[in-house]
Amino acid sequence: MGLTPTQRQIIAKARSLKGAPLDDATCSYLVAVIALDLGWYDEFGDLGLGPHLVVPDFFAGSASDFDASGLDFYALFERLVALQPAAETYFACLAQVYTRRLKYDSILEHQPLPTMDQVGPRALLQYGKLDSPALAAFLFWRKWLFDIDNRAAQETGYLFEPIIAAALGGTPASARKSPVKRRSDPSKGRQVDCIREADGVKLAYEIKLRVTIAASGQGRFGEELDFPDDCKTSGYVPVLVVFDPTEADKLTTLRERFEAAGGKSYIGADAWAHLEAEAGDPMGTFLDKYVRQPMEAVLEAEPADKQSLPELRLRMEPTLFEAEIAGATLSIERAPDASAVGDEDDDDNGQEELTLPA
Repeated sequence: MGLTPTQRQIIAKARSLKGAPLDDATCSYLVAVIALDLGWYDEFGDLGLGPHLVVPDFFAGSASDFDASGLDFYALFERLVALQPAAETYFACLAQVYTRRLKYDSILEHQPLPTMDQVGPRALLQYGKLDSPALAAFLFWRKWLFDIDNRAAQETGYLFEPIIAAALGGTPASARKSPVKRRSDPSKGRQVDCIREADGVKLAYEIKLRVTIAASGQGRFGEELDFPDDCKTSGYVPVLVVFDPTEADKLTTLRERFEAAGGKSYIGADAWAHLEAEAGDPMGTFLDKYVRQPMEAVLEAEPADKQSLPELRLRMEPTLFEAEIAGATLSIERAPDASAVGDEDDDDNGQEELTLPA
């Protein structure tokens, strides 16, 4: 039958993602991962897929260890979507996760150490607490760790909401392109995490990992409280999704505001159940394996005593960074180059729409 223009656009988008363009071999590996995820051993028997074949683990392995010689990626992709049309969205989302992970590996490899001009003035706060050489080194370490953590938060933001929106069959909407307008100024739109339509009802999602007092402390909570009423006025049903079920006054207030505007709220386990039900099969599988399970695994491993963390040892050499903690070692080959880790330049503050079927 051949691929549709939309499917070819999905492939082109995946292959040109910033930071780590995907070649045919890597794309074939992603198809193999999807086939294994969905249990399609018989349908892809020519790949040698089966319970006894070890395809490189998505999270711990490497696509370079997958033998793609002699494989025609486009033929594999065509077979994939013939079995399940929604597999095209699965592929688009998985490619996003794979690429962002490669991008962050590159950030760790190339992020330069700060300069003394950047950190020197901060020594005034602790001068005399350590010998000057030790204090200078501590300032460098502290700033570098802050930089890579800040980039992790940035990359997660660029990834998290768009793939959940795509899994739901919707798209993020930047403020500039949003159909949800501000009541205070209808000429201005509101950024929306996911816009979709279900059974003739237009839905506007606010997706959050958690709701804490921090939003109020930074002056954003008033904006969040206005969101559901702006949605209602614009003809959209507001939907609040919060993954962390921890009770908080701000969460209660926000949920009540959404429901008062005729909206819905899904918190904790209800949030996951709603997303997986709405995503359907196979995207519910994607959300569970590549979003829910990793997040819950780390949450469940939260230190019981956060006032007494395990010992951390850090080592930086010209070509190596190592971190040892809790009996495990993370090793990153280094080739510092500031030009290789420039800030993300996606339009609309990083809101990047995945190409999906109309």
